[in-house]
Amino acid sequence: MWALRAAGLLCLLRAAAEGPCPRTALLPDMVLSTVGANVTLPCLQWQPEPNGTVSWKVENKAVSSEHAVLGPSLLLRLVQYNDSGRYSCYVGGCLVHSLRLLVEEPPEPPSFSCYRRSHVKDILCEWQPQRRPLPRTRAVLWVKKWLTGKNATEQRCRYFPKVEKFTCRITVPPSEDDTFLLVSVCVSNGAGSTVSKDQVISANRVLKPDPPVNVLVDPVKSAPQKLRVNWTYPPSWDPKFYRLHFQVRYRAERSQSYTEIDQLRETSLVIHDAWHGERHMVQVRGLEEFGHGSWSEWSQEAVGTPWADPIDLKWQTGSYSSQFPSDYDFYADTFTLPPGLYGTEDTNEGGRGVGDHSTVPLYTFLVTGASLFLGTGLLAGIVLRYKKKWRRGSLGQGKARAVVQHPLVPLAPPSPTSPLSEAPLLSPPASPGSVSSTGTPGSGDFGPFDVSNMDYLLVPQ
Repeated sequence: MWALRAAGLLCLLRAAAEGPCPRTALLPDMVLSTVGANVTLPCLQWQPEPNGTVSWKVENKAVSSEHAVLGPSLLLRLVQYNDSGRYSCYVGGCLVHSLRLLVEEPPEPPSFSCYRRSHVKDILCEWQPQRRPLPRTRAVLWVKKWLTGKNATEQRCRYFPKVEKFTCRITVPPSEDDTFLLVSVCVSNGAGSTVSKDQVISANRVLKPDPPVNVLVDPVKSAPQKLRVNWTYPPSWDPKFYRLHFQVRYRAERSQSYTEIDQLRETSLVIHDAWHGERHMVQVRGLEEFGHGSWSEWSQEAVGTPWADPIDLKWQTGSYSSQFPSDYDFYADTFTLPPGLYGTEDTNEGGRGVGDHSTVPLYTFLVTGASLFLGTGLLAGIVLRYKKKWRRGSLGQGKARAVVQHPLVPLAPPSPTSPLSEAPLLSPPASPGSVSSTGTPGSGDFGPFDVSNMDYLLVPQ
């Protein structure tokens, strides 16, 4: 009686110790081992006959003796994950015993996160283990209503090798989007089990749309600083009943900082401050229109360049005028100068001079000619400006010298015997009708002024 009670109490204590997340049960023919341990697999409990031969096979292949000791009992040293499999013991060529070896480690505690792609989708809880789980690993998700729920429901989780993630699914009725749920994850295998921390979630709190798709960046005609951006809703979100708000960020290719534009309701935008001629990187993300949940991830980068004037492009590519051929490179064209102009005397291996001529780009001559023309014009302007000043100065000096050289003041009183003493300097005025001795009117009398006396004209008045 006491023995039965002790056995029952022992079972209860074991169940309590394992908790709600028990390890995976082992079958009778299974042997569990951890990585790096030594394992002994028995074949017979009695010694075979002297003429009997014991041999071992693993998955129908002979066991290598490199890290195993063959005999009635097979000793495997420092086992690894790839040592797992079914081992068979043969005596005299006949199968006697078979055991399955499992080399496992207890699973790592899961760190999961939950999200919902739209209001009409289920909640997905995912995590990615650090090492690939073994085939016998089992993962379940426990869900119950927070504070009011009594019994938790169990949802089986699946492992997807392509993305190397465990995924669990929770179905939420439409009327319970704001209901809080208490969730946790149990992971177990033959070597042990582990439970995650509890999380409190709701369908609206974990709402996270997928990134927008089909992001296109196009130039705006005749606008060198504008870009037009277009995008579409993700396939998992139906815009007929629920809409998204969007955020756009962009930057020039050589810039490290983004410019962000928020609260966009439409699926298009015109950027007005793009850098002229620069490639731009643009990304878009979305949020539920009432602010439920969190922003989606940024979309993939889309690239675009603002519109450029074809004339500017023509100058940049070197097609400057119709007088040059289409393959004419203005800046790359060179002129061949006479040999020895710059004293180049290098020769190649064949003795032929490779430095006997110099090539100078055309723009060098253009710059030199423009400089000479500008200097000549400046010098001509200076000469013309100061020539007038020099001319006015020379005239003033000539007048002063004329007055000094021809004074009109007499140096001594006239002599009575001088023939000019009685002649006045100015003749008396004559009548208009007077006639000279030669018969020509006005030829003898010169009027009120004697213009033949040039000194009179130079006397200051």
